[in-house]
Amino acid sequence: MGLNRRGPRFALAVLHNVTQPRRDCRRACEFLEAPGPFGFLAMPCQVKSRFLLLYGSQRGQAKAIAEEIGEQAGERGLVADICCLSQEDKYNLEKETAPVVFVVSTTGDGEPPDTALRFVKGLRAKTLPADHCAHLRYALLALGDSNYPHFCNCGKTIDKRLRELGAQQFYATGHADDGVGLELVVDPWIEGLWEAMRKALSDMSAAPERRGCAPDPGEADRSGLDLKIQFLALNDSAGPSPAVPESDAETAPLEASLHASVPPLSESALGVPALPPPFLSAELLEPLELLGTDGDGPCAEEPVHQVSVTRAEQLTREDAVKTALLLELEIAGTPFSYEPGDSFHVFCPNPTTQVEGLLQRLGLAARRGHRVRLQLLPQTRKRAAQIPSYIPENATLHCLLTWCLEITSVPKKAFLRALVDCTTDAAEQRRLLELCSKQGSADYSRFVRDPGLTLLELLGAFPSCAPPLSLLVEHLPRLHPRPYSAASSSLCHPGKLRFVFNIAEYPACSGRPVPRRGVCTGWLAQLVSPVLRPRGGPRPGPQPGLPGPKVSVSLRPSTAFHLPSDPTVPFIMVGPGTGVAPFIGFLQHRDQQRREIPDGDFGETWLFFGCRHKDRDFLFREELERFVESGTLTHLKVCFSRDAQQGEAPAPKYVQDNLRLHTRDVARVLFKQNGCFYVCGDAKNMARDVNEALIGIAGAELGLEKLEALQAVAALRDEKRYLQDIWG
Repeated sequence: MGLNRRGPRFALAVLHNVTQPRRDCRRACEFLEAPGPFGFLAMPCQVKSRFLLLYGSQRGQAKAIAEEIGEQAGERGLVADICCLSQEDKYNLEKETAPVVFVVSTTGDGEPPDTALRFVKGLRAKTLPADHCAHLRYALLALGDSNYPHFCNCGKTIDKRLRELGAQQFYATGHADDGVGLELVVDPWIEGLWEAMRKALSDMSAAPERRGCAPDPGEADRSGLDLKIQFLALNDSAGPSPAVPESDAETAPLEASLHASVPPLSESALGVPALPPPFLSAELLEPLELLGTDGDGPCAEEPVHQVSVTRAEQLTREDAVKTALLLELEIAGTPFSYEPGDSFHVFCPNPTTQVEGLLQRLGLAARRGHRVRLQLLPQTRKRAAQIPSYIPENATLHCLLTWCLEITSVPKKAFLRALVDCTTDAAEQRRLLELCSKQGSADYSRFVRDPGLTLLELLGAFPSCAPPLSLLVEHLPRLHPRPYSAASSSLCHPGKLRFVFNIAEYPACSGRPVPRRGVCTGWLAQLVSPVLRPRGGPRPGPQPGLPGPKVSVSLRPSTAFHLPSDPTVPFIMVGPGTGVAPFIGFLQHRDQQRREIPDGDFGETWLFFGCRHKDRDFLFREELERFVESGTLTHLKVCFSRDAQQGEAPAPKYVQDNLRLHTRDVARVLFKQNGCFYVCGDAKNMARDVNEALIGIAGAELGLEKLEALQAVAALRDEKRYLQDIWG
């Protein structure tokens, strides 16, 4: 009787939700699943189809996207078994009968993330039969950065290998580009996934061995209702837009800004991300005084060594566009060792101005020394929710914001969506919704992503927004250490490690009232300022009573970016600006080898260096000239992009121009003498242009068509003779 009386009313409620907010649709589903006095209300949603969701992540982006897919799956009546690719004990692709979704990033020089290395290696095994994955139906979302030459390489490798082993795609692969904004591909890819998933599940439903999906015989008469509910969720709108506050046309903004939009966006209905489910509570306990200064310090899982800075020198003139510093670290007495080409991590805190500003903005300045207790919300809807492992159990509030969370990272769209519910002003709510919506993607890029706004700078534009501390922990990524390349050789400088960096500067702009510096480079510059030696000036004397600056470091050994093991092999180095740093280590090492084996046979060496001005930012000029005089550096080719041209023939402007001027020699070294080619520096422009120049050289000197030249350069990479150490 109860079913007959309630049935029509419920049917109307479900149909009504085709055009109503997702929130109401969730309530309808909760109503379905809620226990009733007659025990029938839970029946329609008991059967849920499952799929396997695997991710490979280096800095957490792929993991966060996988979790978002998992949350959306739950809203659509699906169950996503989420596993990291490294958790091989939790999944078995050889026996998997449900659809599989991969979300994988690419790191380094096109390498798989650390969590996917073992998986990719196993997948590429040549002993696998051609039908090894013939039973799999899969979809793949690859994350990458088009500023790097091996765009989405890990995802492409997995994709290609799965198809070679017989797996079938049920949805086209997505290639998301962090260079322009991952969300431009990620959001529509996820949106289209659900219809493809529904069809894949339908096609696979006949398989009796489908694990976790076969309906109970007693549920057969209700399976149709369950499918209808899933279908409604798939096509549900993202929710209505809040009403736009009425205003006179005369007061409407004439130009878009971080604070306000203009038509048509200001008048558009918005499609916004689903509200991420909260999963943490944050409570401030008593002050923690036993650990000294708030218990602050780097949060690291790998071995970390605190070492002293024994030398700090400015390499550029005061009027240079960028300021480059050289630091020398004392590593004698530590297990820290390296060879030229290795890189290492520097653990740095967030800027004090950002930490203090955020404490003030959150109204928590007086409680900076209080211990933070994080707990999982018992009723959270977030799958696989867990307290971040990188936050120490006894961390104080100050430590949390200083060493654990990347508070200067650009807030993601999901974070903006969550901030809406912490905002009281209707106009500010609307603008936050616009910035995180599909329709507002251009405004998000223009006013948030491209200028690199921090959370504090964003909150400055929305005064009525008051997020709780738990929301920051849920949405801000981990504060990662920064990698730097060694600019020295331990043969030449035993017990010392040198590195070089430009101080990153972020000028004032819309949303940023005052300029700021990069997190690590700004901190290092301030740390060594008392002992910094200006270019051409004397070294500062010791500061009585003041301890010398110290930094915490850990080693990131390079597996390939090293000198050739055979000293007779010739090599070419391309390193403009601070990209010359690892090659200083190469040349110091080679110079010492030549001293130790004066009659040894050593291959020729080439360095292509470039900078803006010869007199302002020609890094290591004197040392490079000494290497040329000693014969350690056979050929030094330099260019200066901003200096006035002299002579009738135009001088090369960039390193790629210089490479083209020496086409015959470059081709001889690489293609006839089997030499090596190293590139270090900016990935966005330089590395790409150098790659294009090398393809042109291969085509011109070897008489190859464009495709054949591409293959010749690709062969250099495959043979580990074309190596890169580049950054965005």
